[in-house]
Amino acid sequence: MLPRRALGRQLRKMRLREGISQSGAARVAEISPQSYGRLEDGLKTKITDLAMNALCNAFSSTDEERLLVLDLAQTIRKSAGYDGAWWLSKSAVPGDFRDFIALEETATQIFSWETCIVPGLLQTREYRRALLWAEYPEMPTPEVEASLDVVMRRQELLSKTDLHFEGLIAESVLTTVVGGAAVLADQLSHLLEASRRPNVALRVVGRNAKDQVGVVTGPFVLFDLPPLPISRLRQAPVVYVEGCFGRIYLDHESKVAEYARIRERLRRAAYSEEVSAELVLEALKE
Repeated sequence: MLPRRALGRQLRKMRLREGISQSGAARVAEISPQSYGRLEDGLKTKITDLAMNALCNAFSSTDEERLLVLDLAQTIRKSAGYDGAWWLSKSAVPGDFRDFIALEETATQIFSWETCIVPGLLQTREYRRALLWAEYPEMPTPEVEASLDVVMRRQELLSKTDLHFEGLIAESVLTTVVGGAAVLADQLSHLLEASRRPNVALRVVGRNAKDQVGVVTGPFVLFDLPPLPISRLRQAPVVYVEGCFGRIYLDHESKVAEYARIRERLRRAAYSEEVSAELVLEALKE
């Protein structure tokens, strides 16, 4: 989904620069105007290198632009099947959450800000179980267990040396009892253990922090992605926000930049990793 939108934006930018209509571009690519419109809108349609090269020729593309277009086209074709990705065979993974797992699997850095609960990649099985029961009290036990298996499988990412996970949480998360005192205590112990990993940073934003931008913004996840495989051009970061109207993925430059600024403000407001660990330990003792 996201590479398709990036390709559509790039093609639209080059086409408008040359003053070519969508109908004219469709003739160049030898596809219908409707299919070309879907292409620029980032919707699913067939993408071939022959058509992309023809469009790049018509749009007087630079070498760098052509590399970017062909690289995105290859990424789209590759991601169409996710190369046998494990989560495709899991019925417990909703269709609209597969993009999130794909981003997790691809990212080089994941920044997560949470105001109410522990980030998913740091949750214990029982903590997650309590959250599922709170959200879906009628969910059958087999479905609960299947969903928990997915969460545990996702957490294997933290063993990757080329991934850095940075989790910032509001101080109230440490004292919000989810699943009972024993479940919370186990969860806090797990946070301490996970924070000792060299590629995991856990920090707490205090109740009395001068900058409470995170309360206003709400939870979000920011994914930094690796360069494209062929051109090595930088991929734009992606922001994930979940709300009452569903899951939203933001990859527009200005919107992502605003969340990146919020990330920096949160980092400045947060306690150090050492002080944060002390707060977790204090909450555990209580």
